[in-house]
Amino acid sequence: MTVIDLTHLIREGMPVYPGTEPPVLTPASSHDKDGYWETKISMFSHTGTHIDSPAHIIKGAKRLDEFEVGHFVGKALVIDCRDIPEGSEIGLYKISLYGKRAEEAEFLLFLTGWDKLWGSDDYFKGYPVLSREALDYVISGGYKGIGFDTISIDPSDDPGLPRHKRLFREAEIINIENLTGLEALLDKEFILSALPLKFENSDGAPARAVAIIDQ
Repeated sequence: MTVIDLTHLIREGMPVYPGTEPPVLTPASSHDKDGYWETKISMFSHTGTHIDSPAHIIKGAKRLDEFEVGHFVGKALVIDCRDIPEGSEIGLYKISLYGKRAEEAEFLLFLTGWDKLWGSDDYFKGYPVLSREALDYVISGGYKGIGFDTISIDPSDDPGLPRHKRLFREAEIINIENLTGLEALLDKEFILSALPLKFENSDGAPARAVAIIDQ
């Protein structure tokens, strides 16, 4: 069995969605003073590699803590979108290229290559987003979730969040953002495990996302 980490490291000074405060990791106890080491962590629920719930956008919709744990694990497929020009949309044809494999997957993960820009200002602009037709396909497909190696499924300069709203208004689905390392999974069969922190009234949460390849 091979396990591939798809998660960005949480650290101070890391990239966060524009307008969000970065995480703060404060030493709370030390070996020398207290005999043990402990850290106080302060961060927003959508920090780093994280999962959006429908309740993140739609009032009264399903929260992360209301999903069964099995919803965060399943057969996944990486859709290669690295050839899509900056500022363009991911068309339905990109998914259709994978035929039955896309239909049989429980998660569709979209590889744009934007994770290579992590830590730079360019990470926040120009990344491809789903077209209306591609989003329609996802909504009607009964998927457990979708995932991206970008900071959002909407352009960061679109405060209306139309794709978030359509997705979560019409489907009980999760959305994983800020994945990394998806290129290692091209043309591979694998299980995605993206387990969020479990806290009450969860609009979203950081997750440790990994791919499990049974060899």
